[in-house]
Amino acid sequence: MSKPFDLSERIVLVTGAGGGLGKHIARCFAEAGAMVVVNDLREEAAATVSSELLAEGFKALAVAADITSEEAVDALFTAVENAVGPIDTVIANATGKQISEPIENLEWDYFQSMVDFFIKSPYLLSRRALPNMKAAGFGRIINIASEVFAEGANWSTAYTAAKGGQIGFTRSLSTEVSASGITVNAVAPGFIPVERHSHLPKEVFDGYLATVPAGKFGSPADIGWAAVFLASSEAGFITGETIHVNGGRTPK
Repeated sequence: MSKPFDLSERIVLVTGAGGGLGKHIARCFAEAGAMVVVNDLREEAAATVSSELLAEGFKALAVAADITSEEAVDALFTAVENAVGPIDTVIANATGKQISEPIENLEWDYFQSMVDFFIKSPYLLSRRALPNMKAAGFGRIINIASEVFAEGANWSTAYTAAKGGQIGFTRSLSTEVSASGITVNAVAPGFIPVERHSHLPKEVFDGYLATVPAGKFGSPADIGWAAVFLASSEAGFITGETIHVNGGRTPK
């Protein structure tokens, strides 16, 4: 009998895995035994993470691609299929630069960039992955969302709106593909400090921490293992859900 969360037969794509949360999500899947496709727009970043995993005895493959481009997504999947086989698990994690400003200071181009990362990208990834998933009678699609939609974050209209759309996409697609043995879920992190937050002043960290009932910050691995659980066979009857991983901040 296999151990819980044994993903040793799986091929898992993690987008935006060249750093931040994505890097840690990729590591959790590698530790669960999966072949991890490390995707990032930055070729060097994807190669570095993949090399680190390979050096530790894990299975990994680096494929750089712009996951907001239909042509690039198709080329990514084709490259993986030719190298190791069809992708059966998609983790849509990639994000662009996030701006915290009043709406009067935001141009539509920024709104569009958020839509591209959090709605267009999951759409392109899912549409390309689904034929193979349906043929196999199995698949997992996990979108990395955010707590901001549930809380209505201040000075975050573009990001929050796009994340809300991502959650709506998750819910609707889950009902569409459930009968094919495919689950579609979302993990919604709270503020999980990673390297891109290092410039923030101490009062930002202290202010957020004061609102966390658990009394501590979560770690990137908390997000990674939540995604691993949803990808596992043990979670096969869970679909259309958004799991908040934020130390209890969501209930109000």
